[in-house]
Amino acid sequence: MKTPSTLLLVDDDRHVLSSMSDWLREQDYKVDTAATLAEGIAAVDRKVYDLALVDIRLGECDGFDLLAHLRKTRPETSVIMLTGYGSVESAVEAIRHGAFDFLTKPLIDEELEMAIQRALHQREVLEENKALKAQLDLRFGLENVIGHDRRMLKIYDMIDSVADTRATVLITGESGTGKSMIARAIHRRSARRDKAFVEVACGALPETLLESELFGHVAGSFTGAIGDKLGKFKQSDSGTIFLDEIATASPGMQVKLLRVLQDLEFEQVGGSKTFKIDTRVILATNEELSRAVAEGRFRQDLFYRINVINIELPSLRDRISDIPLLAEHFLQQVCDESGKKVTAFSEEAMFALQRFRWPGNVRELQNVIERAVLLGKTPVIGIDDLPTNVLASSPTAVEASNARSLKESLEAPERQIILNVLEAHQWNRHATAEALGINRTTLYKKMKRLGLEDVHAPVGR
Repeated sequence: MKTPSTLLLVDDDRHVLSSMSDWLREQDYKVDTAATLAEGIAAVDRKVYDLALVDIRLGECDGFDLLAHLRKTRPETSVIMLTGYGSVESAVEAIRHGAFDFLTKPLIDEELEMAIQRALHQREVLEENKALKAQLDLRFGLENVIGHDRRMLKIYDMIDSVADTRATVLITGESGTGKSMIARAIHRRSARRDKAFVEVACGALPETLLESELFGHVAGSFTGAIGDKLGKFKQSDSGTIFLDEIATASPGMQVKLLRVLQDLEFEQVGGSKTFKIDTRVILATNEELSRAVAEGRFRQDLFYRINVINIELPSLRDRISDIPLLAEHFLQQVCDESGKKVTAFSEEAMFALQRFRWPGNVRELQNVIERAVLLGKTPVIGIDDLPTNVLASSPTAVEASNARSLKESLEAPERQIILNVLEAHQWNRHATAEALGINRTTLYKKMKRLGLEDVHAPVGR
């Protein structure tokens, strides 16, 4: 049974208040009443309503004051303004100030009911959209972070644990391991997801420009500063700022960053006004900061301040089991963008990809796959489609043969394990996938590859 909508009726005419509230209750609404502006404000401060019906004239007070209060404190509550002295100007003003509708007394029952239903329906749609967006944000916060390696699984758990906190996060790892993606995932899975995510590559700017970029400047503060500039920290207020390549910051910049992180306040270049911010700070570096501290290149107090939560991303050569997943992901991505019809990798090509050391990590792998797809002439990426630096470590014919033999020898126990779990769950693929810790698509592919699709299973499974 649907829960009745909650309405607040505000009118200084006691007779109208009584008769109209009785009629609304007969229509199965839950109704509270207020006869003054003060009573109306007290009611909405105490309780959240689905809809407020507010008379414009409330004795010596103005219903627009209650409308403004609702828009500020209860933006989710729809408002319909009522008046006995209707005019186009009043209607325009009501809508401009955030009212859903404007009705003139005396009210016709059908007209009022239609207006209420429209307002409630719009509110439901907005709430559904908000819920769907939240679900999508949570679902796709990690959409581009691919990997089932145990190290990556631990990182996913860390992201979920810290995303909704204010703790400063330091992401470390070699260049190309995906530090920016992890920072964005933390932001997308936090309550700040609807606010700004601002990224700054600290190593790409000299110190003077970096200071202006981060904190902004006032006109005339230096040559070329012809107007005031809003810095990245202010732009990310209530959101998240991601400072990449933080190890390149100069000693002077490190002092300024330490103050912002400790006090969440700063001044613009050439300015005296102090700005307070509420910004989540995520930093990243491919350097070992503890060594930089020991060498005197990085402030120890700043290091301790930013190293609250450390997410260390593994190099691609340390997670070779993820290379097939990443390669297939990039293959599909390039095909979707280019319209090319490339469907798979040869065993020799995949073996070469897993054997290569990948100094550029995931970013380099992505570039190699894009090149192979765009320049390839067949539906299958082969050993000849890979660049020479990858081929330098490609397998010989004997190694490839040994790799296939190893693969075949591993398939037998894998097949038996999957078969046992399928039978234990009466061939329920969803339950089997959960028990094995893999998704259903992966399970289907494994069943097809291992010939388990043809094995007799109960009907409907």
